[in-house]
Amino acid sequence: MEAKGKPNRLVNAKSPYLLQHAYNPVDWYEWGDEAFARAKKENKPIFLSIGYSTCHWCHNMARDSFEAEDVAALLNEYYISIKVDREERPDIDHAYMKVCQALTGQGGWPLTIIMTPQKIPFFAGTYFPREKKYNLPGFKDILKGIARIWGEKREMLEEKGQGLVSALVQMEQDEKADSDGIKGELLEKATYDLQQQYDRQHGGFGKAPKFPIPHSLTFLLRTWERSGDAETLKIIVNTLKQMRRGGIFDQLGYGFHRYSVDEKWLVPHFEKMLYDQALLAIAYVEAYQATGEKLFSDSAHAVFTYVLGEMQDRSGAFYSAENAESEGVEGKYYTWQRDEIMDILGDQEGNLVCEYFGVTEEGNMGTGQNVLHLPFDESAFLNKHGLTERQWHFTLEQSRKALLEARQKRIRPSRDQKILTSWNGLMISALAKGSGALRGDVYLQEARRAADFILAEMVINGILYHRYMDKDVAFPGFLEDYAFFCAGLLDLFEATQDPYYLENAIQLNKKMLELFWDQEQGGLFFAQSVNAELPLTGKEAYDGATPSGNSVAALNLLRLAAYMADDKLEQKAKSLFGSFARLINSSPTGFTAMLTAFDFSLGPVRQIIIAAVTGDELAEKMLGKVKELFLPRRVLLCSDGDGRLNKLFPYLDDKAAVQGKSTAYVCYDYSCQAPVTSVEGLLKQLTGEKES
Repeated sequence: MEAKGKPNRLVNAKSPYLLQHAYNPVDWYEWGDEAFARAKKENKPIFLSIGYSTCHWCHNMARDSFEAEDVAALLNEYYISIKVDREERPDIDHAYMKVCQALTGQGGWPLTIIMTPQKIPFFAGTYFPREKKYNLPGFKDILKGIARIWGEKREMLEEKGQGLVSALVQMEQDEKADSDGIKGELLEKATYDLQQQYDRQHGGFGKAPKFPIPHSLTFLLRTWERSGDAETLKIIVNTLKQMRRGGIFDQLGYGFHRYSVDEKWLVPHFEKMLYDQALLAIAYVEAYQATGEKLFSDSAHAVFTYVLGEMQDRSGAFYSAENAESEGVEGKYYTWQRDEIMDILGDQEGNLVCEYFGVTEEGNMGTGQNVLHLPFDESAFLNKHGLTERQWHFTLEQSRKALLEARQKRIRPSRDQKILTSWNGLMISALAKGSGALRGDVYLQEARRAADFILAEMVINGILYHRYMDKDVAFPGFLEDYAFFCAGLLDLFEATQDPYYLENAIQLNKKMLELFWDQEQGGLFFAQSVNAELPLTGKEAYDGATPSGNSVAALNLLRLAAYMADDKLEQKAKSLFGSFARLINSSPTGFTAMLTAFDFSLGPVRQIIIAAVTGDELAEKMLGKVKELFLPRRVLLCSDGDGRLNKLFPYLDDKAAVQGKSTAYVCYDYSCQAPVTSVEGLLKQLTGEKES
């Protein structure tokens, strides 16, 4: 947003989203005691607006309403106005999004809430135009109408709000555990339901708008690994291929956009989120491990190239997002007219590249603009033009660089440079997994840098914090911070075998249980259980754009239980499953990350232990081979004789090297097969096949 007029209170904020509104004529407050005290003193309702810096419709409502003097006059006279960045305060967003969904049947951003000074909401919605259009009421009319009712019938609004909150609290109470819990057949049911939702023509699930949902694909990989069902694997492979070929993938600069507005993955909503890059990279890495499909390894490399090149801070940690729009137009930075490409590449290469990327004179967006995508199989293209794969890939790479260089001269979308612990945890997991499967040492190095930064700067007196921006650390961590970052540390430990990361994972997991565990009904609260700031604290198990904190925490508990031979941690995870059993049983496809953890709990879990001999390269070869394989239910330990791991895990003492050679032990529930001293022997125990 351009600076206009005098700044308001948001000019002192750290959040890029709040700073975008710092020159609105609206008398904005940040969420805090000052705003609520004034509302009580002046007997005014609270107008709460929640969004994020890369949100297209948030920008539209800002330009249309919050920058308008007449709207600001209404807000300033009749309301106390609060702006919240949902990425900084997911607890506030989580609580009031439930209200919006209950009142309207849907949610989204910008989230619009009107509530009492006691934080009790009585009106909710999302985007509203300044004047009535799009079959939506005008925002000005809403503000005038509610102000009038507040003045005349305040008690009615307060009663409505209190009744709504009470109903939502009761709903949470009713979602108690089923006495039967969840059972293994639910994996089959969820798989079947996803097969029914699968778009056989374009890949993915459901109709437009179409979201990637990578944790559903990684769940399906696990049920395929159990069953060997060809149909399940086809769903995974086709969906990943179609997304990679679609406009949802940035064919020039790499990385994935948020979602596709159509069912073909062609025209995306152009924002790029760190969590999408992380979760999709994990899906491509695991699919490559499972299938050996080169396109999947190339896709993971491409995502990592984008993230390390465009979303990494000098500290090593990762930024949150890139905007969907530039110069006030969504997608302007990314789309092309055919003439532009021809001018840059010339006739011969230009014609080939335009055909390859589906670029036409009329455009594929209906506006003369084109989203680059891959409309047909590459081999057919090569055969048509008599090109070898090597010739074309050289030409394509040179052309891609030329177009990318030209694109970089445009005004690029803004970048949200705040560092969130939760999303960094996801990216650390992705890089750590990728480093082993793709043999990428640089990925491991960058995962370590990010983790080391968070451990050094965002853990204060044993408490993990949520947000870092301009050397400012803020907001004690939420469940997803502890769960996602702990998962990242576990994946980093498996990649490095450095006990430092495992020790920190153990400590943070312990702190997570202290802060968030519901002692009465089980499961983990979204925010600290002692936090009474919001009318709805609640627990979340639904796996949406990201897995829920409870889902990731359940898998962390099981992995740590397998490392530490700790039955208490395993029982904690099983108790967590039971806490959400009614919800999961009723709609299993909404809980695929939770079911991934449940799959792990069903086992069998492999404990792969390598007793390394100093100076012996065999241990590294064994570790490398294990990391290349798709082994979804396993933990990996390499004892190198320095004793640090043995202090954590005394059962390693009797897993010694045999005859002076590095030795591998493959165990199930701590019952081990015969020790092996070759990569071939290890492979045979893991897969039943010898290395070719």
